[in-house]
Amino acid sequence: MSTAEVTMHDDRGFLGQPRALSTLFFTEMWERFSYYGMRALLVLYLTAPLVSEDAYGPGLELDKGSAIAIYGAYSGLVYLTPIAGGWVADRMLGARRTVLYGGIVIALGHYCMAAPLEESFWLGLLLIALGTGLLKPNISSMVGDLYSETDTRRDAGFSLFYMGINIGSFAAPIVTGWAAQQRGFHWGFAIAGIGMTLAVIQYALGWKRLHGVGDHAPIPATSHERRRFFLLIGAVVVFIAAIAWVLGLMGDTNFFDRVASAITIFILIVPFVYFFQLFRRKDYTPTEKRHVRAFLCIFIGAAAFWMVFEQSGSTLTLFAEDVTDMSVGTWEMPVAWLQSANPLFIIIFAPIFAAMWTKLADRAPRTSVKFAIALVGVGISVLVLVIPMSAFQNSGAQAALFWILGTYLLQTWAELLLSPTGLSATSKLAPAGASGQMLALWFVATSVGTSIGGQIGKFTADNPVNTFLLSAAIPIAIGITLLVFAKVVNRLMDPVH
Repeated sequence: MSTAEVTMHDDRGFLGQPRALSTLFFTEMWERFSYYGMRALLVLYLTAPLVSEDAYGPGLELDKGSAIAIYGAYSGLVYLTPIAGGWVADRMLGARRTVLYGGIVIALGHYCMAAPLEESFWLGLLLIALGTGLLKPNISSMVGDLYSETDTRRDAGFSLFYMGINIGSFAAPIVTGWAAQQRGFHWGFAIAGIGMTLAVIQYALGWKRLHGVGDHAPIPATSHERRRFFLLIGAVVVFIAAIAWVLGLMGDTNFFDRVASAITIFILIVPFVYFFQLFRRKDYTPTEKRHVRAFLCIFIGAAAFWMVFEQSGSTLTLFAEDVTDMSVGTWEMPVAWLQSANPLFIIIFAPIFAAMWTKLADRAPRTSVKFAIALVGVGISVLVLVIPMSAFQNSGAQAALFWILGTYLLQTWAELLLSPTGLSATSKLAPAGASGQMLALWFVATSVGTSIGGQIGKFTADNPVNTFLLSAAIPIAIGITLLVFAKVVNRLMDPVH
């Protein structure tokens, strides 16, 4: 055991955990503050009129379908770029520096969005997606590196880290939503940038506490591998640009629609490449081959789940703005504040779910059943909105606040069934030597789902009832299918529970 590992093992300066965890805890908390603070305002800004006299100020006045598609493609990129970010840390810079550079890029992105220029706004979105790819996967891996494999504090440390994520996610929409309502959208974006700046400062101040964790790339890439990596990135950019150009030739005149659609098409191609590589492997045992087939079922279910869940920042935000009565007595709640509902519910219910699974132990439902229940639950969460949406379209009656809060509550319960279960199953089903690929695919499922959700919202924007019906039908159908074939999936997963 190295001197650094001994020091880390004996260090209990942060709630019984290594002091370095406080550095990563607050860095991630402020990073999530910046991300969710901006996300709560994104679609509202995209759809706000170019000339506005209300407190929020002017926006870009895009039609709702385009705004939803752009949001979906952007969110898809945010969950796709960690594949490249993980490679940069593992093969080039090490996690420690990659996280620092990612934080700086994210902060620059937020400040670009804070400037009242449309060009800088789009540049800011791109920078945030790239910076998140560098930071997000690697800060989590550094948390794991703080502990030896036998350190009993590991699970508690990750629980604390997860709490930091939810604190940042909860506080952000409240602060940036209030600022945007008082002073305009760009003030909200600026505050998100300040949050990310605090994350970078916190990280730099705690640099020495990390005791060398993530200092070096575990498997340094050769110069040939580095050139091939950058050529691949360049090829991806050219490929997306080519798709956008072809879509323009086919009659799609909106530039941003074309780019969003091109990004979505590329994201949909990625899992085919990954699974093709996994299925063509000849060195897997029969059990490992079964596990890969089982994971394909998990991937499809996860993509369908996130397709609905990630619409909280687009379709559901527009439902809150256009349809929901946001008044509480004489006070008008900012629409952005509803984005705090999910992290608040997570903080409340995560310990309850954890205690429930501990109590049930071996009697707890298997992964396939948890997934099926989660998919049906997330489908129902948007299906119920057909009722107030139809009433609004027919008579102009605004929806009571409890409709959308009920949707967020159902989605939180479904998330607690699916997200930790899926991540755990992914790590257990991974064949030897393919754990990195499988974990990357787990995040690709989120990317695929959010992108598809954006396209559904785009093509049904003229009638949101159809948005909710289609968004509900897909996960419910997959959930019921998974439940019917649960025994088959369980046999594929055995002995993984």
